[in-house]
Amino acid sequence: MEIGPRLLVAVLRLLQHLPMPALVTVGRGFGAVLHRFGHRRRRIALRNLELCFPAMPPSARADLVREHFALLGRSLVERALLWYAPVERVRSLIHVEGDVHLAERSERPVMWLVPHFLGLEVAGVAVQLFQSKVGVDIYQPQRSPYFDRVLKQGRLRFGRGEALPRGVSIRHLMKRIKDGHPFFNMPDQDFGEKDAAFVPFFGVPAATLLAPSRMARAWDMVVQPVVVDMLPKGQGWRVRFLDPWTDWPTDDAQADTARMNAFIEAQILRDPAQYLWVHKRFKTRPVGEASVYGP
Repeated sequence: MEIGPRLLVAVLRLLQHLPMPALVTVGRGFGAVLHRFGHRRRRIALRNLELCFPAMPPSARADLVREHFALLGRSLVERALLWYAPVERVRSLIHVEGDVHLAERSERPVMWLVPHFLGLEVAGVAVQLFQSKVGVDIYQPQRSPYFDRVLKQGRLRFGRGEALPRGVSIRHLMKRIKDGHPFFNMPDQDFGEKDAAFVPFFGVPAATLLAPSRMARAWDMVVQPVVVDMLPKGQGWRVRFLDPWTDWPTDDAQADTARMNAFIEAQILRDPAQYLWVHKRFKTRPVGEASVYGP
């Protein structure tokens, strides 16, 4: 019996009854615990910030990591609302800005480009609640079959989404997109050198997938960035559907990928603590270059 995942789900079902300000407090407290005992992830976050913001004083980076963990804890606890709270309550806490209906009107397939900010989970809910197209995304299956099922049910419970496991045939994904399903693309994690290029991320070469540019060009897709902001004081979340890119992609996938990273950098600078710094963004290094994270 998978006691751990079942206990976690039971706790989330209870937490969804809390008022949003109380849930924020619980989440930030949980994040403080993660910061205190999550030595490995804390070191990764500090190293990422050292690489990306070398001029920032170490004490400021430490404060930023502490706030990052508070928001990370909050993002995990807030799944209680996203997965189990009544739909109208969830809807009332999501503040949508921009053209959420672009995919409904577009005659061309749409790619929602969604960077890894801590509120990313809310973007998947927003596209189900505020527009009618059934979006499709790629997700990493969980080790626990029970939690894998719970996660998919929670993410897709509003009925306008489909999650395909990582490694799915490109033909399968292509068919979904050609059938009119917008593609929910999260482009900014390190998946190794395959189909990637080393392009700058805050001045540091980072293995970044070329697929967003190549897919958009091959399938004549409209690319619309979507960014989630976690709001303070229990106000919920802001989901910004930004203007679609009119000059992207080009015939230079590597240049496109560098521009995509520059866009993500600009969004990070609005509130650096909300980006996913606990991921080893610079894990893959060019040939002959040592790991930036140590042994």
